[in-house]
Amino acid sequence: MRHHRAGRRLGRDASHRKALMRTLVTQFLDRERLITTVPKAKELRPFAEKIITLAKRETLHARRQALAVLRKKTVVSKLFDTLAPRFADRNGGYCRIVRLGVRKGDAAELAIIELIGSEYQAAKPTKGAKKAAKGEAKAKAKSEAKKDKAGAAADKKPKAKAKSKKTEEPAAAEEKPKTTRKRAKKTEAEE
Repeated sequence: MRHHRAGRRLGRDASHRKALMRTLVTQFLDRERLITTVPKAKELRPFAEKIITLAKRETLHARRQALAVLRKKTVVSKLFDTLAPRFADRNGGYCRIVRLGVRKGDAAELAIIELIGSEYQAAKPTKGAKKAAKGEAKAKAKSEAKKDKAGAAADKKPKAKAKSKKTEEPAAAEEKPKTTRKRAKKTEAEE
């Protein structure tokens, strides 16, 4: 029986668990919201709340204690400059856990853990969202380039027939100077 055995093991040994919690709390305080499994979120909540309470002291010793746990100096400065004043009049309960459902791959229960008051801020675009927007812009540029090529191909087809008939007018004089595909894409993108 597990009497007096508090805490979750999370399938890790003690040092791995400690490293996991340090990384999770650093990312959580940096982003103010994380999507993770329910057991990890439940373990993270008291850990994060203790760090926020530590930051409310605003002493050099408290800052050094936070630096010993958190992995980024920028997160420590954010913690002491923005998060601690935000929760100055609140005695605990800085985090909220909202269950999302199960993950498709392994059916693990997922949850969002977020700081109270962060739900009203506009979410920052993630790397995946930035890449998706960039990909959409490239796809749009490609479709426009295909349309331009289709129009140019329609113009070139009669010229090709004129060459085969060997008319007196040189068709090469009417054509644009040949460019590589990369140059053509660059000029079309500039237009």
